[in-house]
Amino acid sequence: MNGSAADVAPIESNGTKRRHEAGYRFKNKKQKKAAKAVKEGSNEEVLLSDIRALLEKFSLSKPSTDNSKESSIPLHEEKLPQQFSEVTLTISELSSTGDGLAFDQDLKRAFVVPFTAPGDVVTAKVVKHFSEDAYSLTDFVKVLQASPKRDDSRIRCPYFARCSGCQFQMLSYEDQLLHKKTIVEKAYKRFSGLESHLVPAVGETMGSPLQYGYRTKLTPHFDGPPGERRDRRHGIRAKFQEVPPIGFMQKGTRKTIDIEDCPIGTDAVRMGMKRERERVSREIDTYARGATILLRENTKRAGKSGQNGDTAKRDEEECKDVIFEDRGDYIHEKTCITDNNATSTEYVEDFVFTNPAGAFFQNNNSILPSFTAYIRQHILPRGSNVPEVKNLIDAYSGSGLFTITLSSILKHSMGIDISSSSIECATKNAKLNRLSESQASFMAADAAHLFQKVKFAAEETVVVINPPRKGCDNAFLEQLLQYSPARIVYVSCNVHTQARDVGVLVGGMDAKEPKDGSQGSYELESLRGFDFFPQTGHVEGVAVLSKKTIPLGKVAQQRTADGAESA
Repeated sequence: MNGSAADVAPIESNGTKRRHEAGYRFKNKKQKKAAKAVKEGSNEEVLLSDIRALLEKFSLSKPSTDNSKESSIPLHEEKLPQQFSEVTLTISELSSTGDGLAFDQDLKRAFVVPFTAPGDVVTAKVVKHFSEDAYSLTDFVKVLQASPKRDDSRIRCPYFARCSGCQFQMLSYEDQLLHKKTIVEKAYKRFSGLESHLVPAVGETMGSPLQYGYRTKLTPHFDGPPGERRDRRHGIRAKFQEVPPIGFMQKGTRKTIDIEDCPIGTDAVRMGMKRERERVSREIDTYARGATILLRENTKRAGKSGQNGDTAKRDEEECKDVIFEDRGDYIHEKTCITDNNATSTEYVEDFVFTNPAGAFFQNNNSILPSFTAYIRQHILPRGSNVPEVKNLIDAYSGSGLFTITLSSILKHSMGIDISSSSIECATKNAKLNRLSESQASFMAADAAHLFQKVKFAAEETVVVINPPRKGCDNAFLEQLLQYSPARIVYVSCNVHTQARDVGVLVGGMDAKEPKDGSQGSYELESLRGFDFFPQTGHVEGVAVLSKKTIPLGKVAQQRTADGAESA
């Protein structure tokens, strides 16, 4: 974490001020300048929100709704432990970033301690103090007294508590799922700007069938030789004197840990990791700088004995780099691809998807069947007196996951993406799944004009959106509200930016005054988290929204208002 960037209030961009916590403002020019580095929904902003809630819990910070009032967090700078000294702390709770939070009563201060569980008593090393918000970052050192929630016999990785990849291997899977439900709840409480009665109860987190061995893509890396940048400036080719560490980042640093195996990777990916480490060691003299290694699982579906692709007749050499999985009627042959431009293949139920190996596709195949089934079950309206929804628009469609897996329940499905290469890939996948152009078509469109070419009647259409971590910008949300589909399913890898955007769809844009007298155009029908990444603090969110119905008494009023505005 960048220290100067974290020591600020949440960013307030145009059209989103009302959706952030009140009571905090920048106290000086330096702080305001540093704020630009903090992105909405980032780990920094989310962690700071949790810290402020913890301090408020201990009656140390009572945010005011008046932005002219400064925070009342007390400072005790003269008592703070020195940098890199060790302190004993009791963990109060887990933050939404996966870090433990402790509160020191004497110092009136919060401490952030990674790799801990609520109730742990631990030794931690102080890394950095943040004065304005009364918290300190630390490194985990050791457990002095384990909480009842902690069981270190569950830990499967020797690099846990050093590698930045996993945070929860010491917790039961039940506790991990419960915590991820609270992440979704807190996101909507603190980032949506919605009153509590507008947010339905969050459903239980849907767990992953695999808690280890689930990741179909890993990208270990190694750094360049010492002096690489200096040598490059002088036109000298840098050389490795020895094989560098090949692995992942150490928590809180830019240092790479040498990691020979990762237990959350699938068997094929772990096999590829071993093979690629050996290759890099043999060929290290051919490298003049660091590199990232792609490990992407690839699946070939083969028939059993007597059918095409009979595996019994293959020799040992041909099968040495293949993982065989019995899937009932088929055998899945798993291999590991390391070429970014090669084509990888995955199956979701009986749907097949191909992608450039280096492109994005969900990295936990084991949860995808239940995930896509859940969306199929919730995408259409329920009840006898609701309009029929016939059409699907899949915004941010990528290689067509939702367009294709939802095609069977809708008359027309269209995927839209700004990337022409993604559209090309999705079109190929539709053909591989024997779907007609009417069942699944794809169109490249600029983000600023995403709905201009859509011919579907809005009242008969559901829109699925699955944006990147930063969420949707105001221009996209304005387009969506203007198009006004009957239903929206918002899938997100960042429930905090999702909550912010849903706040607009339900609460209305700041500049808009809905004519029917309600706050916004949509109501939040259901909300649930999905655990795509067990052992980590990450949770995916699915929010289902339906268009608000206008009471009959107000229909005439709205038509009159519409006519007056047109005139």
